[in-house]
Amino acid sequence: MQAIYAYRQAEGSDYLLALDQIGEEFAPDLNSMEVQDRKLLEGKKQIATLLFKEWHETGRFDAEEADQEIVGAVNRAIVFYQNLIRKDNKFYGNQMISAVERIYDHYLATLQILEVLVSLVEEEEEKKEKRFTAATGPDVQRFTKNTLVQRLLNSKSYQQHIIRRNISWGSDISAIRAAYKNILKQDEAFLAYLALPQPTPEDDFEVVKHIFKNIIFKEKNLQSLFEEQDLNWVENKAIVKSLVNKTIKVFAEAPADEEPALLDLSANWEEDKAFFEELYDQTLQDDEKYEALIAGSVKNWDVERVAALDKIILKMALCEMHIFRSIPVKVTINEYIEISKLYSTPKSKQFINGVLDKMAQELTTKGDIRKSGRGLIDNK
Repeated sequence: MQAIYAYRQAEGSDYLLALDQIGEEFAPDLNSMEVQDRKLLEGKKQIATLLFKEWHETGRFDAEEADQEIVGAVNRAIVFYQNLIRKDNKFYGNQMISAVERIYDHYLATLQILEVLVSLVEEEEEKKEKRFTAATGPDVQRFTKNTLVQRLLNSKSYQQHIIRRNISWGSDISAIRAAYKNILKQDEAFLAYLALPQPTPEDDFEVVKHIFKNIIFKEKNLQSLFEEQDLNWVENKAIVKSLVNKTIKVFAEAPADEEPALLDLSANWEEDKAFFEELYDQTLQDDEKYEALIAGSVKNWDVERVAALDKIILKMALCEMHIFRSIPVKVTINEYIEISKLYSTPKSKQFINGVLDKMAQELTTKGDIRKSGRGLIDNK
């Protein structure tokens, strides 16, 4: 949805750039030694602009009464515009996939915070030894011996993923250092863990879970850093949090003679990726068809007054109903209602629900929407 919205915004900018190109073609040449007929140039510019707008609205323009200079300018503007939107279509489609894949990088980077914390503890202890400072207070080195932390950081799966995807906190380690010094080292649950004579595997698991839940995913400065790294952090945080929680549970519960692996972004990323790409491409490709369907369904409401995001949500839902035959209509409707709650206006939920429910019934009755697959109630 965000990729389609961004593309539509870019499409509007491309349209204005094409008009600017027409304007430049009929702008007076200030370096010319000949006298420029500004009124004539302005007239040609206006005619070319009208013809381009006619093409943009209908797919063609009437060039019979226009001179070749004007027709040439319009054709060049059309080619220019088409090249721009083609590039933008590809760009935002690629951006969409990259944004999803970056969620996995955030998952790995969040796990890597444990490695950073271990290095900070070791660095602190090394400085104490060089200063011959006697050990006082809780034994923070106990955290470096945490069985869950060691098992995760020493696993081949973790190490390979970190290397392959080039995950590193780099200069941003200062934010983690501050969280360690000012929050973790003063945290009651962490201090209680350090005070245990012999922590059990369950103790090790609980303190790691606590660090992620109550510090890493809550500390304001860290959250600000995550938001800087990911513009969609508000939405992606829940996904990353779920992946991290499941991962530490898997590593805590796995038998000692087994080496667990990190989780994948999805059960079948290649299949999900193909779904995203097809939904994006087909929604844009069949835009006019879905625009007409929406206009026919909201007869008492000017389709131009429908919120831009609501129209995109409706078009995506219609596209999903049409081309993905194994997804039940009710599932599609519920998914896009949830999307409208997150991204659109307060009243969008009822609007999206009403329009999609009505359109789904009509299109299913006509046979335009056909569902097939095991367990589908609405098979046709």
